[in-house]
Amino acid sequence: MDLLLVHPYFLADDPVEREIMRPYPPLGILYLSSHLRRAGLGVGVFDGTFESVDALVARLERERPAVVGLYCNLMTKRQALRLIPACRRVGARIVLGGPDPPYHADEYLARGADVIVVGEGERTLEALVPRLVARPGARDLADIAGLVYRDETGAVVRTPPRALLPDLDAQPWPDRDAIDVEAYLRAWRARHGAGSVSLVTARGCPYTCAWCSRSVFGDTHRRRSPVRVADEVAHIVERYRPDRLWYADDVFTIHHGFLHAYAAEMAARNLRVPFECISRAERITEPVADALVRLGCARLWIGSESGSQRVLDAMDRRVSVEQVRRAARMLQTRGIRVGMFIMLGYDGERHEDLAATVAHLKRSSPDEFLTTVAYPIKGTPYYESVKDRLVEPGDFASTTDRDVDVAGRPGPRYYRFARRWMTAEVARHRHWHGGRYARAARAAVSAAVGRVGMALTQSWLGHRGVVAPGPDACSLKPEA
Repeated sequence: MDLLLVHPYFLADDPVEREIMRPYPPLGILYLSSHLRRAGLGVGVFDGTFESVDALVARLERERPAVVGLYCNLMTKRQALRLIPACRRVGARIVLGGPDPPYHADEYLARGADVIVVGEGERTLEALVPRLVARPGARDLADIAGLVYRDETGAVVRTPPRALLPDLDAQPWPDRDAIDVEAYLRAWRARHGAGSVSLVTARGCPYTCAWCSRSVFGDTHRRRSPVRVADEVAHIVERYRPDRLWYADDVFTIHHGFLHAYAAEMAARNLRVPFECISRAERITEPVADALVRLGCARLWIGSESGSQRVLDAMDRRVSVEQVRRAARMLQTRGIRVGMFIMLGYDGERHEDLAATVAHLKRSSPDEFLTTVAYPIKGTPYYESVKDRLVEPGDFASTTDRDVDVAGRPGPRYYRFARRWMTAEVARHRHWHGGRYARAARAAVSAAVGRVGMALTQSWLGHRGVVAPGPDACSLKPEA
């Protein structure tokens, strides 16, 4: 075997995901596999999701691949680094790719990686793997674009960036036959009663959100044709019989011309599969919402992030709070469920901004919302703006960018209380207006605990000399 592509994510080690149980296959690795197989390389795929580390080690020892490619993001970084010695023991050269290694290349190389792939990996691996197979000790890689590695002297070499793939229609579909898609469908059906399969219609996002990493696809937007996407959906339906689809695009409705043409193509084939997707609020219009209904959209996630326009502007989101509310109304009146992503703790956020977010969630009334606390990903504008105040939590190998804190910002305990307050206060509002008064009372108690916890945590921070982000931790502004 020339190359074993490894997704070093193990569901058994992730209690949060086991509780949610919405796993999806690693499409990036599957795209690499299909491209490299077509180029004539001997490629295997190990998807760790429903496997174990021991199973991977056994496969390494049995097949002894010349090259192992490890996919690294914030979820897989720790395990990828732990697996490097096992790959080394079977004599494999170790290539790392994904969104995390490009901005931490020196650290990954120092911990045993041979080569870092920067950006899209298809053509880079097509050039790199035969070189490593033919000359296992090769260090003369300067002619291959899109790499970071150490040369014979030990110096770190960064080759010029590789141009992105110009024609996504020319690429083969993800190599789903290389993994057990049925295991994903069984997991979904056991927990949610419906099995889901993912696909993408485009690569890249041209928007400017300051906290978002673009280390793989850059800030471009390249789109597949409606016909080719519909071809893939038809194949998925025939081969796997899913109950729903997940369009994993960054912004599914970004290109209105594509969306309307795609809806027409799917209607012509009598294909209508329920699905969910992500979009930006300002890319939702009345005709777009109608097209989503025709396609079968069951739920759409909006990156709302905050109910404070001041915070949205600081994030360079280029969207307004009112646009988010308007989009939610358009979708819900058509029977499409709305989910929202909310980000707490962005640099400069104050308590009045959190209160504005609570009020925003009450007014926009999403069917559900998910919260996260902002973390500075290296290489992003957000990281650059706070890098002089970063508090590193520990050793590189045992932490990720998610663990990095910003000096002067309240810590994890504060935001645990803030999340409790936000979630319970929105629930109280819904229960009260729905006539569920006992449930509203219980939610009110939980919200009060959250508010008190925020206040006490802020007081403790004040005693420690930490500048908290504003006054009046317990207040909730009345809705406008």
